[in-house]
Amino acid sequence: MIDPRLEGKPVPKVSVEQMERDHVARVETMEGSDLAFLDQRIPGFEREIINVIGQSVTENVDDPDLAPKIAAPAHGFSVTYVRAGRGKGAALHRHPTEEVFTPIRGAWEVFWLEGEDERVVLIQPGDIVNVPIGIFRGFRSASDDPDALLIAVIGGPDPGKVDWHPKVIEDARATGLEVDDEGNLREVSEAAE
Repeated sequence: MIDPRLEGKPVPKVSVEQMERDHVARVETMEGSDLAFLDQRIPGFEREIINVIGQSVTENVDDPDLAPKIAAPAHGFSVTYVRAGRGKGAALHRHPTEEVFTPIRGAWEVFWLEGEDERVVLIQPGDIVNVPIGIFRGFRSASDDPDALLIAVIGGPDPGKVDWHPKVIEDARATGLEVDDEGNLREVSEAAE
């Protein structure tokens, strides 16, 4: 049985050159940004964000290093790589969509709040955790590899914006960063003007 979404459509011809140019991103050559999100200046939350494909969540819309490495469209998902050293990762935040994590290199901890109590699960390369919509969560490298690598997948055609835990907003403001009403990263000094 043919899926009706494909019925009557020609099978595309894609050369190796076109596949490499438009649809392949090589991890060893990818570089991202160390300032994609509000929390990245807070000690313990330093990391590199590499948007691989899709409409990724980012707060630093002016950083060209945050453009997806694969420009071909992704329908209904985005994939981001996170590189971080031991104990580094993302502060407590939540999304209006599901978020799925799987380590590629090194072990990672995914943590969340159950009420006021922090809970943690340790995941190894190849493991997958699907974090439910709306709970405050974060993640951090539990590996001695300084280039530990985690895949983050956000579902849905509109990934929305990050909703930060109030403590993260306060701590980030002390580093000179805040997020404006549209969810874009700003220097606090710019906001005061």
